[in-house]
Formats: sequence, structure tokens, C-alpha cells
Amino acid sequence: MLIIDNQSTVLPQPCVASIGFFDGVHRGHIYLIDQVKRVAIQRGLKSALLTFPVSPTEVIFPERKIPLLAPIDEKLNLLRHTEIDYCFLVEFTLGLSKLTAKEFMEQILLDKFNVKVLIIGYDHRFGYNRSEGFEDYCRYGRELGIDIVQAEALPADSVDVSSSLIRNYIQQGEIELVEPILGYSYSLRGTVIKGKQLGRTIGFPTANIRVDHSEKIVPKDGVYAVQVILDRDDKLYWGMLNIGNRPTVDDFAMRSIEVNILGFKGDIYDQQMTLLFKKRLRDEVKFASLDALVEQLHIDCLAVEKLSQAD
Repeated sequence: MLIIDNQSTVLPQPCVASIGFFDGVHRGHIYLIDQVKRVAIQRGLKSALLTFPVSPTEVIFPERKIPLLAPIDEKLNLLRHTEIDYCFLVEFTLGLSKLTAKEFMEQILLDKFNVKVLIIGYDHRFGYNRSEGFEDYCRYGRELGIDIVQAEALPADSVDVSSSLIRNYIQQGEIELVEPILGYSYSLRGTVIKGKQLGRTIGFPTANIRVDHSEKIVPKDGVYAVQVILDRDDKLYWGMLNIGNRPTVDDFAMRSIEVNILGFKGDIYDQQMTLLFKKRLRDEVKFASLDALVEQLHIDCLAVEKLSQAD
């Protein structure tokens, strides 16, 4: 996949394109991308997606901070796996938001990126105030020489798929509902930092994680079964992850993310890892004693082991 931004002076080859923010690159996005690739092959053109590093909503309404499924580097990596030919990475600005749909089609799609076919949903809207719709795009397309193709919707028997729905599930801790519609395990990536090292005193040493991207959604507080990938050896481990304030041992502490990696021993401070969420085990609870906490941790560990054996 070749990434071309709106400052590029290179004119891409004629292409079939679609437009979107593509947060998470979920199953619905993949269905659309497959259509773009299929039409591109049929017409002998390159395939392309036009997307933005920052949500247009945040540019127009700075007070609306949208937590992300995939920050830009993750999104680009996911798009690479689709084997699309071009990714047009456009910085969305207030100036760009004031372009009419026809101006956007002419100045950006046609003149800048050589788009010959635009695949778009019937209810998708772009351009100033989003006041123009599909029939308008078709009319402008005829004037400009851009063929407008209506995207096929997901089959009626498919589950509802949207980035906002997936965000809500993650924020509610409904991790098991996420993977079927996202198409892969939701993940957090971060660096191991020093904590208070309380876990090792009760037989469950943990790695405290500082998440790389503050804008990425952290699931609801609780205990999760996760898979862990360490950058240093690229191996896959299983672990039990706690998100929250550790109320039994650390009242009023800041929210932390810490994982006990099953069967792992070694110093991994300052190392990077990826956490793949597989199942939410329970809420974070304040136990009456450390012994009660340890007893529950053994139960959690057995639950993770059972999942690992079934994998």
C-alpha cells in the first residue's frame, strides 16, 4: 500500500476510491474495501481509500473528543493488510470543511488523487454542511468525469457493524461482543513501567503498562483474560489483566493497567507489549483481606488457563 498525502506532488494512477475515517477497520469497512478492490480489478484501475489522521468531527467541534479504536499508525497497519493499492491520507482542516461536495470532488478527488470511480453509500454525506447527497454526487460526477457507484450494504443477516457500536461495547467491558464485529481481538499497546511491585509479594507479579496512545479506548475497569505479545521475542503468552484502582491494596490510587503473564519470568521493564483482549472475567472488587484477594486470583488464573487450553 502506497501512502500519499495531500501535500504530494505525484499524481497517482487512475483509481477507484472510497472515503471514510475507517476507525478500527472493522468488518463493515472490510466489506466496503473488498468492493473497491473488486471494481478496480473489473475496470483495470488501482484501488484506493481516502481517510484522515484526525476525525473531521474533532476538527469542526474541538470540544468533542472521540476515543479511538485505532490511532493513525494502527489504522494504517490494518489498511496495509487489506492489500489496497493507495491510501490517500488527507489532513482535514476547517478550510477543507468549507469545500462544497463538487469542489471536494474536483479539487481533491480528481485533480489531486486521480479518482475515476467513487464508491459511496447512499446515505453517506460529505462537503460543506453535509447538505448534498447521493443524487448530487452522481450529477457532479457526470460533469467531472467521475463515475459514482453506490456501495452494497452488508447482508441483512449480518450483525450490526459500526465503529460507535464497537466503542460502546469496549467502554462497557463487553469484550466478547467486540471480536465478532471488529474481525480481530481488540488490543492495547504500551510500555512496561515500574509499579509498586505489590503483586510479587502475593505470588502474582505484574507488569504495569503505560498505553502508547492516550486517545485509544481503554476498556471498562475489571479483570480480563488477555493474550500478550512481547516485542522482544514476538511470542504469544496468556495473562490476566487488571484495569482499575486496585482497591484492596491501594485505596485512592490512580487507574492502572497491569498484567500477570502466566508462566513468565524475567525483567521486561521498558519493553513494549501488545495486549489482546479475549474475555472479561469479573468486576474489580475490594476484598476484605489480602488472603481473599489471593484466593480470587487463583480462580482467575484457572479461568485464563482454561481459555488458553481451548484456544
